[in-house]
Amino acid sequence: MNNLTTPGKIPSDLVADWHTLHRVFIRPEDEKSRQTLIKYMEQILFGLHDFLNTHVGVTEAIPLAALAQSFTDTTINREPEKKLADVIQDIINQIAPRAVNVASPYFIGHMTSAIPFFMVHLKAIAAALNQNLIKLETSKVLSVLEKQVLAKIHRMIYSNAQTFYDIHVQNANTCLGLFTNGGTTANITALWVARNRCLPATAEFSGVEQDGMAAAMTAHDLEQLVVLVSERGHYSLKKAGGVLGIGNKNVIAVKVNKHQQIDMAELTRQVEASAQNKKIRIAAIVGIAGATETGTIDPLPEMARLCRTHGIHFHVDAAWGGPVMLSDKYAGLLDGISEADSVTIDCHKQFYMPMSAGMVFFKDPTALDRIIYHAGYVNRKGSVDLGIKTLEGSREASSLILDSALKIMGSQGYALMIEHGIETARLFAEKIRNRDRFQLVTEPVLNILTYRAVPPALNQLLEAAVTPARRQAVDTCLDRINTDLQRIQREAGKSFVSRTCLKIHPDDAHTPVVLRSVIMNPYTDGRVLDQILDEQETILQSPEILQHQKIGFMAPI
Repeated sequence: MNNLTTPGKIPSDLVADWHTLHRVFIRPEDEKSRQTLIKYMEQILFGLHDFLNTHVGVTEAIPLAALAQSFTDTTINREPEKKLADVIQDIINQIAPRAVNVASPYFIGHMTSAIPFFMVHLKAIAAALNQNLIKLETSKVLSVLEKQVLAKIHRMIYSNAQTFYDIHVQNANTCLGLFTNGGTTANITALWVARNRCLPATAEFSGVEQDGMAAAMTAHDLEQLVVLVSERGHYSLKKAGGVLGIGNKNVIAVKVNKHQQIDMAELTRQVEASAQNKKIRIAAIVGIAGATETGTIDPLPEMARLCRTHGIHFHVDAAWGGPVMLSDKYAGLLDGISEADSVTIDCHKQFYMPMSAGMVFFKDPTALDRIIYHAGYVNRKGSVDLGIKTLEGSREASSLILDSALKIMGSQGYALMIEHGIETARLFAEKIRNRDRFQLVTEPVLNILTYRAVPPALNQLLEAAVTPARRQAVDTCLDRINTDLQRIQREAGKSFVSRTCLKIHPDDAHTPVVLRSVIMNPYTDGRVLDQILDEQETILQSPEILQHQKIGFMAPI
């Protein structure tokens, strides 16, 4: 190592040389930095939610374009700019107030959860250990622990006999599942396996993984490979179509019924039509267990039977709803999931872990053999590392955090939070029904619901509309009202619901703007919900919103 400083020369405080680098690498630069770090880390580690409520939150209506103008410096300084204490102060004073306080019980529009305070401790320990789960040589016991945690969640899903888990929990030749960096990667991995299963090797074809899609389609005499999923399917499935070479237009959205579930009659029709057309093959059918927009759950048992009958890979995207299986009270909502060939679950959703971690599980412990990769410098042939079967290379020890959380919370602890979310969403639905300025759009199945603001006068126009054009005009007005309502409330920074576009009835021509709420903070209660609706009713009386309402009255009949 070359010493970049002149021997005996005392470096300045803000010079990058080996002396200052040594100090920065192993400890805070000085006592001021140390005290600043202790001050804020003590708040974060032992009073996380108080810290967030004090320092974090969208409290200013700053347009994104204006905010972006504060972040246009594109030069990396040659020498250090600031000490640790100053950097921390900048984060607290400049960044945090313009971040989103996802921990607030009034912020009920997102799927990014408030986290228990201990999660920060666990995340810090995982970062400090800095284990890389790609390989045993960089993780050792963490790889062993990971297999155990995966087996626990696999057992939650599939409930196989004890002997099954005795065989596979630490089996170097099989794999019950994988940790990923999120639900998108988990879904892609599941469909990757399904695609390879669907296009196997033949006498003159080495398989799609080696020879590619063009050769695979020729070898199997196919013109189209498709994935079927409901209109409520997550957009990561479209990404999978693009990544896997089948084309995202071949991830086909099947219409939903009035309950926002996949229409089984239409799904069956498409499967049977495919069975008659030998040029089309279905790589997988995806069931949704907790749709992102509505929280609804597809009829998993019927979908499983259809897939078994036709020999189709059945994947369940339970990124959101999977942990509901920990609740004895509501686990039945996910009946049929144990029949899935693969299942996605996100850790950073209803397992309440920090960003970002997901998981994918397979009924067949050898399913992941279809995507094994080796390299001479890592994961060599004969390797038992889980990294040979993951889309990601390097991965952090998310399993350590989940394992610790399960020990701290127990299944009953998680069940209590999940049950609170479901029951509070039902309470919210009732509150919406009891207010004449709102219309409930989708009933909560889990802890997500949608609704929209419909001022009474406009509701009368809707009910009196005798032509599609008139109804369309009023709906367009309501779209403007709900879009601005959501924006104004968000920018005020006191509370937050999100919005999406969703057909109220499956056969409607118009897809209206609706408000979407996600109830997962254990401190969101009826009082908080009333205050959110009160604020929305106040906004509905603002001049900006009333102007939209006037336009609605002037719309042509």
